[in-house]
Amino acid sequence: MFYQRFTFRLISRLLVINLLGYLLFYLIKNTQLWFTIIGVALILLCTIISLWFYINEIRSDINRFILAVKTRDHTLNFKNKVTKGSFPELYESFGDILQVHKQIRLEQEAMFQLIKTILEQVPVGVIVVNNTNEEENEEVAFFNQAASNLLGVPAYKYWHRLKQHLPGFATEVEQILTGGKRFLELKIQDKLIQLSTEVIPLNLYGKNYTIISFQNIKDEIEQKETEAWNRLIGVISHEILNSITPISSLSDTINKMVTDKKNLTEDEMDDLKTALQTIQRRSSGLLDFVKDYRLIAELPTPNLESHTIGEILKHIKVLMQPFAKVKNVVLDVEQTSSKITIQLDLKLIEQVLINLITNSIYAVENSNQPYINVNYRLENTKVYIDVTDNGKGIDADDLEKIFVPFYTTRKNGSGIGLTISRNIMKMHRGSIEVISTPGEGTTFSLVFNYV
Repeated sequence: MFYQRFTFRLISRLLVINLLGYLLFYLIKNTQLWFTIIGVALILLCTIISLWFYINEIRSDINRFILAVKTRDHTLNFKNKVTKGSFPELYESFGDILQVHKQIRLEQEAMFQLIKTILEQVPVGVIVVNNTNEEENEEVAFFNQAASNLLGVPAYKYWHRLKQHLPGFATEVEQILTGGKRFLELKIQDKLIQLSTEVIPLNLYGKNYTIISFQNIKDEIEQKETEAWNRLIGVISHEILNSITPISSLSDTINKMVTDKKNLTEDEMDDLKTALQTIQRRSSGLLDFVKDYRLIAELPTPNLESHTIGEILKHIKVLMQPFAKVKNVVLDVEQTSSKITIQLDLKLIEQVLINLITNSIYAVENSNQPYINVNYRLENTKVYIDVTDNGKGIDADDLEKIFVPFYTTRKNGSGIGLTISRNIMKMHRGSIEVISTPGEGTTFSLVFNYV
């Protein structure tokens, strides 16, 4: 009601105070009614104190509301003040705000429990460490069941306890505390596990956290190794059979030709020479095949030195430009003045680029305007050297096979160039990526880490 409103109560109190003050002034100035003067003075004092308490009550309610918000106290309510207070809209707003705040808190708690439940169910180990300046006080904020099972330890509360139990794991993690991935092998309870580990540093509300996630990829690696060996054995078996079958057949033919014969006719001699030449040729092919296999297995260790991208591109331009001209192919090598420097073995990387450009030259043989572009690009922490051609492209089915040793789609190709190239890039802690559209062209990219 109106008479309960703050404005009415405040104005009425102020009017009473002013009237009493005027009356007290008048009595003191014009009369000597001291009892009356004292009575009016006391009434005035009580009215002023009442006004102070009235205003202070409102200030106290506001402070209680602010404190409730700060401390997330959802038990406070202003229902009585909504009906009896001087500011019903204000107290009603206080109640609404506290209710919304409570709802948000409940939703956050529900989302936290959902995420926690998900992380507990996933087969990936997750450890979250609350970083502090003192190592012994670094608390483990989260330690899921998968992490406990993979590492064979209980869910420790402090990081230093885990470090004492698994120093090898902790040391590997500390190598990439600023962020990154690492592959490591651990022996847990006499069982060797292979972990793919990733560390992500995170800052939330002024606190530093380290998120450590890892999973056992031993089974996946073994499966991939088995698949790779099966493909390799298939290719090797095919190549050996292609050489051994005619050798065996011709050997049997020669044996029949010379058995129980002391002299051979001229035609038989010619057939014998042809058979022996074929055996010799196929034996040489088989010997070359074995040499290629040894070449893949016995790559030299890279001698890493600092080289600029421009230097690499200049070298490859000088090396490959004459061969491209002979094949009537336009070889465009760009940005040969780049000063970006990376660590690599120049001879080995040149060999990789020679392999890729040679493949591209053969890929553009039937193109109307054969063109090869060699360029580089810098993306985040990676340097890419791209070899792009407008050739026939690579079918999607072949993209997964082109790095398998001895697999080739080119006539007279050995099938080891891309395998060697990929192994060289792995030794440089890099990789080879390929994007191809049949009928339009192909891009091979050498990917280097750049810090």
